[in-house]
Amino acid sequence: MQNPIHKVLSTISGRNVRALLMGGQACVLYGAAEFSRDTDLALLASDENIELLRVALRNLQARRVALPPFEQKFLHRGHAIHFRCYHPEALGMRVDIMSVMRGVDPFEHLWERRTTIMTDTGGSIEMVSLPDLVKAKKTQRDKDWPMIRRLIEADYASQENPSLQQVKFWMLESRTPKILFELSRRRPEHIESLKTMRPLLSLIQTGDRDGVELALDKEEKAEREADRRYWEPLRKELEELRRRNYSIEEEVF
Repeated sequence: MQNPIHKVLSTISGRNVRALLMGGQACVLYGAAEFSRDTDLALLASDENIELLRVALRNLQARRVALPPFEQKFLHRGHAIHFRCYHPEALGMRVDIMSVMRGVDPFEHLWERRTTIMTDTGGSIEMVSLPDLVKAKKTQRDKDWPMIRRLIEADYASQENPSLQQVKFWMLESRTPKILFELSRRRPEHIESLKTMRPLLSLIQTGDRDGVELALDKEEKAEREADRRYWEPLRKELEELRRRNYSIEEEVF
C-alpha cells in the first residue's frame, strides 16, 4: 500500500474511528483493481465517532472540497462528504465519507461482517466484507459493473474449498456466465433454493446462454435505475445548497 494511503488509514485508525474501507482501495485489496488514489470510507455516524473523525482529519490537514457540509444530518440522509488532505505525507489524497448507502445494511451489520487485513507495519485495515462491497458497487456508474464482475471472478478463482456461504454468494451475485454454468454443474442442489432470489438461475439450469446474458443486462439496468431514483432527491438537495451559497471548500474544524 502506498505511503500516502497508509498515512490516511493509519491516522484514522489511530484515532479509533469506527470506519470501514470500501471503494477502489478495497477493490485493490480484494484483488480486482490495480490502483486507486481515493480513500472511500463507510462511517458510523454517531456524535462521538464523528468527533473522532474530525480530529483525524485535522491531523491530516484535510479540507472539505465539495458539498454538502460536514454535518451529521447529511450523512444520515445518504450523502457523501468529500475531503482532500494537505498533510505532506498524504498530500492531495481524497477522502470520501458515507454512512448510509442504497441497498446496503446499516453500519453496525457491516462492522460485524468486516474483513480485517494486517499490514507490514503490524497495524490493521478494517474493510467492508466482499458481499457488502458488491452491494455498494451496484450504482449507475459505468465503471462499477465491470468491477463487480472482477471482484467475484477474483474471489471465485482464489477459493479451492469454498464454503456453502461462498457458493451461494457467487450464485446470487456473479455476473460471469461461465462461473454460473460451472456452479450449476458442480453444485446443482443449491440452484433450486436460490431461484426465487435470482430468477436467471432458472435459465442457468436450462443452459440458455443467450437468455442468461439478457437477464444479466436486465438486472444491471434495474439496479442503475434504482440508484438514479435514489440519488435524485439528494442531488436536488445539493443544488439547493449551492443556490444558498454554501461554501464549497473549508477546513475541518
